[in-house]
This record gives sequence, C-alpha cells and structure tokens, in this order.
Amino acid sequence: MILNLDKSLKTNEVVTTARLPQDTRNKLLILSKAKNRTMSEIIIESLELYYKREENELDSYTLGIPYFGKYGSGIGDLSTAYKQRLTEKLRVRQNSY
Repeated sequence: MILNLDKSLKTNEVVTTARLPQDTRNKLLILSKAKNRTMSEIIIESLELYYKREENELDSYTLGIPYFGKYGSGIGDLSTAYKQRLTEKLRVRQNSY
C-alpha cells in the first residue's frame, strides 16, 4: 500500500526535517503533551516568536539616531578641516612653551 502524504498537507506547507538533541526532543514531547498540541505547532510558534524578536532588534545606526548631532558644536566643517585644526592647536601649544 502506497501512502500519498501530499494529500494531507495544505498547499502552502512543506515538510522540513531538523535534527534535535535527545533531551531537546524529550522536552518538546513533554511540552506538546502538556499543552495538548502537536510538536509541529509548538515549533512553528517558537520560530514565529524568534522571527519577531529578530525583526525588532535594531542596528547600531538606528539606535544612535536620537544622539547624532545632539551635542553639536555649530561648526559645520569639523570632519573636513580636522587636520588644519589639529595643526593649529599643536602649533599654539608648542609656541606657548
């Protein structure tokens, strides 16, 4: 007798296999029995929660936006004229001795 597993699946579902350590599989089995849910439902829910958490993590640029320019000097060419400013400061410092 040949079983056609594709009939039992919804059109947007795909079977995926994952290797789990024995203790993780046992915990999943215990949890599925306690919650009266299938292991697949628990895994899907866990992955969705993981995806949401990953989407909410912000990169360093996004986290820094509120602080960029907060303590500005008002001098617009600091990044382009830093060598000139440094040379001036060193010259003034050397001449003061």
